[in-house]
Amino acid sequence: MILTTQSRGACRHPTGVAVIAAVLVGALAGCAPDGDAGLSARVDAVFADYASADGPGCSLGVIRDGRLVHAAGYGTANLDHGIPNGPETIYRIASVSKQFTAGAVALLALRGEVDLDAPVQRYVPEFPDYADSPTVRHLIHHTSGVRDYLGLFTLAGNRSEDFITNQDILDAIHRQRELNFPPGSEYLYSNSGYVLLAEIVAEVSGQSLREFARAEFFDPLGMPRTHFHDDHNEVVPGRATGYSPTDDGFRINMTTLDVVGDGGIYTSVTEWPAWDRNLTEGTVGGPEWVALMHERGVLTSGDTIPYAFGLSHGEHRGLATVGHSGSWVGYRTGMSRYPDAGYSFVALCNRSRIDPMSLIASTAEIYLEDAMAPPEDVAEGEEEETQAADEDAAARLRPTTTFRTARATPDPSTVPSWTPRIGSWRKAPPGSCCMLGGGTPSHSWPKPTDNSRPRTGRPSASPNSSAAGTRP
Repeated sequence: MILTTQSRGACRHPTGVAVIAAVLVGALAGCAPDGDAGLSARVDAVFADYASADGPGCSLGVIRDGRLVHAAGYGTANLDHGIPNGPETIYRIASVSKQFTAGAVALLALRGEVDLDAPVQRYVPEFPDYADSPTVRHLIHHTSGVRDYLGLFTLAGNRSEDFITNQDILDAIHRQRELNFPPGSEYLYSNSGYVLLAEIVAEVSGQSLREFARAEFFDPLGMPRTHFHDDHNEVVPGRATGYSPTDDGFRINMTTLDVVGDGGIYTSVTEWPAWDRNLTEGTVGGPEWVALMHERGVLTSGDTIPYAFGLSHGEHRGLATVGHSGSWVGYRTGMSRYPDAGYSFVALCNRSRIDPMSLIASTAEIYLEDAMAPPEDVAEGEEEETQAADEDAAARLRPTTTFRTARATPDPSTVPSWTPRIGSWRKAPPGSCCMLGGGTPSHSWPKPTDNSRPRTGRPSASPNSSAAGTRP
């Protein structure tokens, strides 16, 4: 069954039209892209594997010049009650949240309240006094060398169902005697950096990150349901439950983590265009904020990396892209902007075995096929070079941590004595931030039930897909 509705005035055709189709089993709610049924059918085909009412799926938004021109839901938000996914379904967006945290820090920096080049310890006194101290800017660009707390808790033997408090995470970060590398010398995706950024926002503003983001972003931009979810017991009307596949169906896969900063945003496809417009227009923050959000990191070697302020620059068949993806428990999410073409795409999913960035790439190719370079323009030699780069990336993404203790399940207090390079991600290849294809490293915490190895593939298949990370 396909249900077609209008999404908050986004589409130009009448609402309330119901069409029964035998070819698709499941539920879909949305609006046709600019009234073109042919385009709509092609987009539906991209998501057909996730349209069944018997399983979780996704919500999709297509934005043109800041306006939502297509919004659809596929599959089921809640299997207990048979509630379908739709454009207004609320999802946890995992690491896609990082751009909001970075945006908050950028706002404070432009107001002169945060010095991006000041040492972290100025704002977080408990942070270790390293000989070469990382700066706030290093945290933003993942060049700080600060160890990823997900890796630390994996090594400590924690399980996904274990209850971990914010203080537990901060204590683990502050307990580290060494960094993974001298700050600024390398890129290594670290969720810990964004937890620390949330602490900096709270310290400087006197508000929690949730309160600051509400007052400075969500209220002014008209995003009433979007929030940093810092209480896992809080009721969220219209929320999609996260699921993971099993041999005979699906199991609920949610989290008890209340930490925010590296993740934790709840939002919907219908509220996303307001944030997308702000990334262009700077309604909040102005043009200086927009420019800073897109400013890439620079290593001490002088090399510029793709990662900016919670956003990663990339390319898709000749078009520049800016985006991020997210992966945490039963949620997989992604957003990708094509600024030169005036289009943006967001896919929010509640099934762990989904690659939303690939779905976005396929959808973008439907809308922007005339503006993109033909796939056959890629030379054979370039394909071989890309394959070699992907194999090298996969090798660098494998865990390399060893122990100075023979215990199979180390105690958390022994974390500081472990070998220096501890983190969930190794340095990623050019054009990416941490993982290709939205996959989940098998050594990250919590241990996933699927997507258990990093995916590698052609960059054109998943623009910005590297900007993921397994995080709330």
